[in-house]
Amino acid sequence: MENQTNKSNLRNLSALVDFGNLINSSLDTKFILNNLLLTCFGKFHTTKGLFAVILNGKLQFSISKGLNGNSADEFPEVESDNYINSSNFNNYLKNHKLVHSQEVFSADKLIGVLFLGERLSGDDYSEDDIKFLQTFLNITATALENSISITQLKEVNRNLDNKVHQLSALFDLSKEFGGILEIPLVSKLLGFSIIGQLLVTKYAIVIFRDDKYEILESRFNSDLLKQNISSFNAADISQPILCNSELSGSCTSLFSMGIELIVPMQIKQKTKGLILLGRRNTGESFTKSDIEFVSSVGGLAIISIENSILFKETLEKQKLEKDLEIAKKIQRNLLPSKLPKMKNFEIAAFNNAAKQVGGDYYDALKLSDGKILVAIADVSGKGVQAALLMANLQAFLQAISKQNKELGEASNLLNDLVSDNTSDGRFITFFWGILNDETLNFESVNMGHNPPLIIRDGKIIKLKVGGMIMGVMPTIAPYKKEITTLMKDDLVILFTDGITEAMDQDQNEFSDEKLEELSLTLSNNSAEESLEKILDAVNKHTDGTEQSDDITCIVIKVKRENFG
Repeated sequence: MENQTNKSNLRNLSALVDFGNLINSSLDTKFILNNLLLTCFGKFHTTKGLFAVILNGKLQFSISKGLNGNSADEFPEVESDNYINSSNFNNYLKNHKLVHSQEVFSADKLIGVLFLGERLSGDDYSEDDIKFLQTFLNITATALENSISITQLKEVNRNLDNKVHQLSALFDLSKEFGGILEIPLVSKLLGFSIIGQLLVTKYAIVIFRDDKYEILESRFNSDLLKQNISSFNAADISQPILCNSELSGSCTSLFSMGIELIVPMQIKQKTKGLILLGRRNTGESFTKSDIEFVSSVGGLAIISIENSILFKETLEKQKLEKDLEIAKKIQRNLLPSKLPKMKNFEIAAFNNAAKQVGGDYYDALKLSDGKILVAIADVSGKGVQAALLMANLQAFLQAISKQNKELGEASNLLNDLVSDNTSDGRFITFFWGILNDETLNFESVNMGHNPPLIIRDGKIIKLKVGGMIMGVMPTIAPYKKEITTLMKDDLVILFTDGITEAMDQDQNEFSDEKLEELSLTLSNNSAEESLEKILDAVNKHTDGTEQSDDITCIVIKVKRENFG
């Protein structure tokens, strides 16, 4: 008998060691609790189990196995210090045939409760079973506490990263607003900064002047918005308001329009305007950090608007020149100040606007895991409107690139955002792709842009796969992507039609044929040398004529052989 007891104790000790090694091998809460339930099932011969964690003083469902129905949805809300006396909770346990519970403590703090079902043998849980289970839970408590701490730390880091990004955006916007003294441009920049940061497509900006209100921007029904704002003293709103169906009065009427957040723009604690935002495209609720960002950028904007009002007479005389200068500054800041470095690729780029403000755009963003996003676009038209639409595009691109979406799906979202925020028949030809510095794969989508050229072994490959021009209409047919594996000495040339349609004195275009013919001679040149030769050829062709269109070109040279 003693020998049998020793063997049983040895098996139990071995099981505890194995269990401890298993759950301490991961910091994933789901993994830890999943293995806890499975181990209990094997040890105590039961097929039902549930674990609930303590969050904000309440017992909350975490994981279950073997329960019928929607055990997670049916889990009642109950205080952690009174769940034993809750009739609703006891009925829940009875309905799911959970007959035994054991609390989990860490440093004398209750962090969760384990519930187990009836044993297959029909026997009750013995005192030895409960002691052994408590040992299991003591081991689990340490791993679970570490997991929760890591999860919370990751959440803090994510929030911190988001806050740093917002502060960086606010710093850049403060410089932009400081240089703008025209109300329409202030409202445009304010709108673009908000929809780019928060991914909303419906918004309105309202200011108050001389006891009257003026709607500067609106993506809502303007007549209905005027009616609802006129029905109450909107200037009395001094704190941000999250609208919901439970609110009454004026806010209910605004909520019925699709407005979910109202943020006052204040100077010296006096409300000078309102920012009204609709539902986010992601479906997520506005967070405290989001509201703080909107309040901050709204404060910058309203100061700029007030300055615009004070200097209105002077600005009217210089309106056109000032608009062009501001728009050019916006455009210049949108383009990358320097290109990212890659170990297996050389990248060179050039942009020159035909007018003081142009409609061409390019970007190169460093992503994670040794990847670079390159993009090139040609916005229809020229001047201020083209530059503002370009700013819109850049804001969307920057925001979407941080979401790690698949390129085709990201293209669908980008087109929807642009089409919802364009007017007057404007559109954008656009191409973007992701360079992988390790595999040399080039994943790309062409949205009606001039097909980029890949020069390889005296032949030309054109990147045409994608879909319709951006901004014409919301996405109907999803965009397609293609993946090209680049090889050593491949030359990739991205360009706008300002190159191929450059005119000489006899109105002859430089043409796609000339560009392709020239490109075939550039294989032995670096990216910078190839770009210079393309620009030299275009300049010689247009010698003596005025530049008729914006010129933008990106050249990528592959430096490493792909060994598969």
